[in-house]
Amino acid sequence: MHIWAMEDIFSVSNTLFSILSYEMSLIELIATITGGIAVWLSAKENVWSWIIGLFNVVLAFWMFYQIQLYPDMFLQIFFFITNIIGFWQWKFPKSYEANARNELKITKLSTRNFGLLSGVGILGTLLLGTFSKNLHEIAPRLFSLPSAFPYMDSFTTVMSIVATFMLIRKKVEAWWIWLVVDIIATYMYYVKDVKLYSLLYLVFVIIAAFGAMEWTKRYLKQETI
Repeated sequence: MHIWAMEDIFSVSNTLFSILSYEMSLIELIATITGGIAVWLSAKENVWSWIIGLFNVVLAFWMFYQIQLYPDMFLQIFFFITNIIGFWQWKFPKSYEANARNELKITKLSTRNFGLLSGVGILGTLLLGTFSKNLHEIAPRLFSLPSAFPYMDSFTTVMSIVATFMLIRKKVEAWWIWLVVDIIATYMYYVKDVKLYSLLYLVFVIIAAFGAMEWTKRYLKQETI
């Protein structure tokens, strides 16, 4: 199939069907379904969440490019790499890091490391936000329109990176960060008129709350064994 044909099929302007006057594209539908499955499996501590996530990030990359959420677009490259790393870390841990299923066990961050990661997140947001705000002037041929919500989008991007590293290492705190990120992302995607993806992130808010409680429970159970 020609590249132009693939671009047309996976265009956000290519309506697959309409629901209550909302036009649904194929790319948004598939990205929503794969994203939902991947996050739910993560909350359930299922290692195959990382494999489903690979399909999701490829679709999300192209969708975010089309709606000018450039920091989110760049984030998908990071997610593609970390999905591979995450699968390996969870599936093949070192012997002293393994749980009863011989997979990586859940742990917590030290106060020092949590503070360090929070500081990195704030600094990263300011730097990426400033870069994103000026991206259409730096590379006007590639980015013809200005970035939408440069600092808000940058915050969700940077903190998603922080949370992903925590998730790779199965840190309980990852889900609390995801909770904040998902609330902001829900608003952002709704305003940018990818409403199904916004609904997906509203579901992610619920899953993140569940994940925080579920992983805390499993962590405490490990500590008593």
